[in-house]
Amino acid sequence: MDVERERAPSRPVSAHCESLGTGEEEAEAVVGEVDSDVDELEEQEEVAPPNAARVWPEVSTEQGKRYKQELETVKATYEDEVDIFDTTMVSEYSDDIFEYMAELEEEMMPGVDYMSSQTEITWDMRQLLVDWLLQVHRRYHMLPETLWIAINIVDRFLTKRVVSRVKLQLVGVTAMFIASKYEEILAPSVDEFVFMTENGYSKEEILKGERIVLQTLEFRISQYCSPYSWMRRISKADDYDIQTRTLSKFLTEVTLLDYRFVRVKPSLVAAVGMYTARKMLNTDWSEGFVFHSGCTEEHLLPGFRLLIDKLNDEEFEQQHVFKKYADKKFLKASIYARQWAQAHADEVAEEMELEH
Repeated sequence: MDVERERAPSRPVSAHCESLGTGEEEAEAVVGEVDSDVDELEEQEEVAPPNAARVWPEVSTEQGKRYKQELETVKATYEDEVDIFDTTMVSEYSDDIFEYMAELEEEMMPGVDYMSSQTEITWDMRQLLVDWLLQVHRRYHMLPETLWIAINIVDRFLTKRVVSRVKLQLVGVTAMFIASKYEEILAPSVDEFVFMTENGYSKEEILKGERIVLQTLEFRISQYCSPYSWMRRISKADDYDIQTRTLSKFLTEVTLLDYRFVRVKPSLVAAVGMYTARKMLNTDWSEGFVFHSGCTEEHLLPGFRLLIDKLNDEEFEQQHVFKKYADKKFLKASIYARQWAQAHADEVAEEMELEH
């Protein structure tokens, strides 16, 4: 991480508010009425958690039994080579660690259809916010985990609170501020977060927002485990192939933009990303991947189809995640994935129709 952060011009808050459908008067209200704006955020009543099932993908009892039987067969026959010299995977404790992580990810999931409780914001507005957070995250050279924690905070906060559209960006920048404190060695100061919004929010407003968010989430932040934690374990199946890892990192970040993945657990997001990357690179989903991911190929197909569908959005190339991974540093993963998705668009579309 760079100690000296380059202050590239960030997106003006007024432009962001306009893209979310707000007028100039509302944008000025966000800047000018600091105390009343945050106080209103604090006074919002908590909404009841959505009742929709969190299990995804939804499968029949017969399918569930088949997945379980196939997984048990692989676990019984596959011989996992334990690398005692790989200290990052702490082989002596890894099974217990990942079992505990599996429990935590259930607890840290946002509501599946929380947007139905919101009165002003939409899923499209959430996508705009995530795209802006991706830009901020990259410009300030923050760690990958910071981004995932921030968006998890946003989704869980919106699950519990009704937020107006003029306050949505405040929730986003506050979430990134909190997440950076947990993950960054040298976290940006609150003044830098004010700068990120070109003074769209004051220092006092962000600090008040931090208190409200943390109280709403009962200070449960560090329990969240991002897909990257699971991806490293799955990557063991192909000896941490750099092409597969880079492509899968891009694909998992794409899921952040798609509201359909809000219901998907981080471990499954990692598996879907790895499976899609393997498929794009014309390699199979071998027993090693089933063993380390806990997912069969059939189990991952719905997520694979959703990813391809998202990659084929007409305006996808305008998203920051596409521009980020089009760089040589990331092996131009987004360009390759986009071209592959377009070449297989009709095939995947037909499969999605049959699925429904």
